[in-house]
Amino acid sequence: MRTLLPLLTPANIATYLIAINFIAFAAFGIDKMLAEAGRRRISEQTLLLWAFAGGSPGAYAARHLFRHKTRKQPFCSNLHMIAALQAVALAALTAWMIGR
Repeated sequence: MRTLLPLLTPANIATYLIAINFIAFAAFGIDKMLAEAGRRRISEQTLLLWAFAGGSPGAYAARHLFRHKTRKQPFCSNLHMIAALQAVALAALTAWMIGR
């Protein structure tokens, strides 16, 4: 764990979050394009994995922009759960950092 700590700089974290949100956004857009073309799609599990890895904002932005996967259940519930867990984790991390 100590060998990873030097990599956890604010710049590296910001770069990761930008990249993972771009990937999640692109994955939703590509899946929508594949759906419209009647071709093999990106699995819901993969889309949720990108969101879970930190790409929830990108996933929500793509859902809104592409109007894709907005009513599909249980996908929507799973995405909302992932976003809620990330919000709780962020709040806990913020509280911990303030309390240090």
